[in-house]
This record gives sequence, structure tokens and C-alpha cells, in this order.
Amino acid sequence: MSEYHCFAHEAMATSFEVIVSQDDVDATYAAQAAEAVFAEVDRLEEELSRFRSTSDIARLSSLKAGETLAVSLAVWDCLHLAKTVHEETQGAFDITIGPLMQLWRSGEGHLIEPDAERLAQARHSIGSHLFELHEDGCKVTVHADRMLFDLGAVGKGYALDQAVQILQDWSITRAFLNAGDSTLLALQPPSGEDAWGITLAEGSREMQLKEQALSGSGFMVKGAHIMNPRTLTPVALQEKRSYALAPTAALSDALSTAFMIMSPEEITALCERNPGIQWLEVSH
Repeated sequence: MSEYHCFAHEAMATSFEVIVSQDDVDATYAAQAAEAVFAEVDRLEEELSRFRSTSDIARLSSLKAGETLAVSLAVWDCLHLAKTVHEETQGAFDITIGPLMQLWRSGEGHLIEPDAERLAQARHSIGSHLFELHEDGCKVTVHADRMLFDLGAVGKGYALDQAVQILQDWSITRAFLNAGDSTLLALQPPSGEDAWGITLAEGSREMQLKEQALSGSGFMVKGAHIMNPRTLTPVALQEKRSYALAPTAALSDALSTAFMIMSPEEITALCERNPGIQWLEVSH
């Protein structure tokens, strides 16, 4: 039976976990590989977090309409994915809705009715159609003032995808990655196993994952924290959690949020257009 080497690290306001179970990898080697993974996660947090004043994401949020900024490859990758998912979900996913959180929630986190004038002003700086990506030089142009970029719904998944590259550099192919239990990424399973077994947050459903990512969104932990970019209003509390299965963790991360907003018919159509994507909905 294969040994399991487990390591944890706090970053991006959550706990990252690496589990390695590979016959030719001992505890010491696994620990060194995990440290390399966590160093990459820390590096990405410095680039992707809007709470880091020197990050490209924070700098983007300070641009005025018409201004352009050259960003790192990681930031450009995340923005490109976010824009693609925004289009594929007909606007159900949007990384620029940060101002809504500030308007609809009090300092204590309770929902409040925003001032109509401030909400009207915020509309002018919300929408992924308001930023433009230039592949040559990884540049971003914004077309509105006071835009607020937030990669919280894609950054953790992106970090897991990059962690896979680090593990491959260490010749580790049998591993399981976890970002706060909200996004999971399974590589090859331990020797003799068909897949990695997981239990969903509700505890009522078990699944098998292999070379696939799974992300879940709901209200169990943070309450009413999901905003509907289509209506610029909070999503009503629901007794369910939406899960997205996808080839990459960044994609599953983004889609699980979008699925909380999209109709079942829209989600089914999206999955039919993209065979590598699946949707699960689990009641509490």
C-alpha cells in the first residue's frame, strides 16, 4: 500500500494542501517538492492579489479610462481566462464586480440597500467588456475609471494549475492538490488505485477524481457573498451548492461561481458545448 505524504500551507486567505503518494517518492523528497509548490503559491499571491499594493492587479485598479499597463504572464493568463468565461457564460462570471460588494454589504458583512446614485455610478466601471487584452507584451487597456479587478474566483485554481507544473519538474505525477476545500485538483492516483476518493462538503456524496479539477460554490461559509453581474444585485441565499468539474482548476473555479447564477438550461447547454465540463448540484 502506498504511503501518503501530506503538507499544508496558508496563503491566499485559505489553506493549501499537497498530498503525494508515489512509490518512488519518500517523505523527504515529497516535503521538498511541496515547499517548492508553496513558494510558487506565495509568489503568485504577490502578483494576483488586489490586497498587495504592488501587484499588477492592484495597479490595474488604479488606471484611468484609456490607460494601458503591461502585466505579468500569470495576471494576463487569469484575465484572459476570466474574459473567456465571461463571454461563454453570457456575463454570469465577471471579475470586475468588486464595487458591488462594497455597496451591498456593510462593514460587518450584512446585506444593505445601496444608495441609488452610488449604484448608478458603479455601473459605469463594472463589466469585463470594459478591459481589453493585448497578447503582444501582455498589456491590458481599461476603458473606464475606477475599475476594481478581483481574481478571487479564479486565482486559487490558477495557483493549483501552476503547482502541477512544479510537481512535474520534481517528477511527481501521483498527487492531490487542495485549496481550502473549495477547489480540488487530482493528478494520477496512488499505485493500485483507480482514482482519488473525495467526499463533498455536504458529506452526503462521495466522488472519484483522476486528472480532473472540482470546484464548489455556495453560501455555507460566507453567507450572501455572490453577486450577479447580470443584475448587479446579490444572489439570493440558496440551500444548495454548485460544483463544476473541468480539465483545469482555474476553469472549474470560475465556472462554479458562474453556475450559481446561470439557469439549469444555460449550464446544460454550456456543458454540451464543452465535453470536458460537468455540473453537479448538491442540496445541504
